[in-house]
Amino acid sequence: MDLPRPCYYGTVGFNSTLREGNVTHHEYIQVGKGRDVGLNQISMFEAKIANGNGEQTLSRDIYRLGHRFDFFRMLSCYFTTVGFYFSTLVTVLTVYVFLYGRLYLVLSGLEQGLSREPAIRDNKPLQVALASQSFVQIGFLMALPMLMEIGLERGFRTALSEFILMQLQLAPVFFTFSLGTKTHYYGRTLLHGGAKYRPTGRGFVVFHAKFAENYRLYSRSHFVKGIEMMILLIVYQIFGHTYRSTVAYVLITASLWFMVGTWLFAPFLFNPSGFEWQKIVDDWTDWNKWINNRGGIGVPSEKSWESWWEEEQEHLQYSGKRGIIAEILLALRFFIYQYGLVYHLHVYGASWLVIVLILFVMKIAQALRPVVKKAGFWGSVRTLARGYEIVMGLLLFTPVAFLAWFPFVSEFQTRMLFNQAFSRGLQISRILGGHRKDRTSRHKE
Repeated sequence: MDLPRPCYYGTVGFNSTLREGNVTHHEYIQVGKGRDVGLNQISMFEAKIANGNGEQTLSRDIYRLGHRFDFFRMLSCYFTTVGFYFSTLVTVLTVYVFLYGRLYLVLSGLEQGLSREPAIRDNKPLQVALASQSFVQIGFLMALPMLMEIGLERGFRTALSEFILMQLQLAPVFFTFSLGTKTHYYGRTLLHGGAKYRPTGRGFVVFHAKFAENYRLYSRSHFVKGIEMMILLIVYQIFGHTYRSTVAYVLITASLWFMVGTWLFAPFLFNPSGFEWQKIVDDWTDWNKWINNRGGIGVPSEKSWESWWEEEQEHLQYSGKRGIIAEILLALRFFIYQYGLVYHLHVYGASWLVIVLILFVMKIAQALRPVVKKAGFWGSVRTLARGYEIVMGLLLFTPVAFLAWFPFVSEFQTRMLFNQAFSRGLQISRILGGHRKDRTSRHKE
């Protein structure tokens, strides 16, 4: 198997430690390595690292190290290797458990009943604790170590100014989006394996990424999950607005709505010329061509939706029984919507048909692909999946196209992305235009 480099280097280090070997380490105050990269290149790199840590988590080496280390070295090994990614995975899973738990409470009527209990309604300490939790969820306490580090090195006034500048440059948006990248690829590797090297590129990256390219890269890792959480939040509000105040709903779900917006629209926000109208028109033409092209042998995923969709299912073909069972069990969470339809709307037969069809097409049929192919239903599954992708693409493309109608949105985005370049007198429009001409000339050659 072609292991990604982080996984390979980590395995070599684990083997050396298990064999009581020594590795010299030279300490530096600060070492930096970097190059000009965009969001797509960063996401590919983080996906590669997350895949490698997933393979390390499944390896015998990390298991043996955990058993042979003393307590403090075990904690050091955990938090400097796989622990960070495991904690990230648990964080996102907690969000899902919280949302589905809230949805069950509101659909079953338990939340309304509990809200009428005097012991809960008049519990002031509980209200103070929830208010404090809302403040913590904003993320200020998470930034405290960074403020202390910069403050001790360069002064607290500099630390505060840099913190404010980070907020203006949408650092929380990038961090939340990165959270989804790590969670998706780490979790997929734990369930199905399949870590591989992902090239991040070394070329010039200040250019506009097409909508179809962003969709291919972030569809499964962010867009699908973001739309699922958005539906959960909307349903939670619809069935609970009669007895719950708007302020309570905002305090409970503000951070979750921020997460939804980040996972759905961060790739377009950090995309140069992402709200320029002519680029939007070109992206729509390219998207229609890609989504309607037929796949086949030798057709790359960049040219056809069918080829891309087949590649997205490859990890299920080589997954073990545990991975397949886990995928099916995770898909059963959608039956909670069926419970709500029957309990509140008294829709029985049609609701069962819809929920089973969605589950079968989107999850179970893909996990049981050989069985579905033998039954002759794979063509129907692919057609329904294409319709699902078209609807999801429209949900994402419509807000972006609407904002592109207003010229000031594109100007604001360009200023935000290239603020330091503007302050140094660089002309970003010429850089973007020059890169487009270079690519056109290379294509002709």
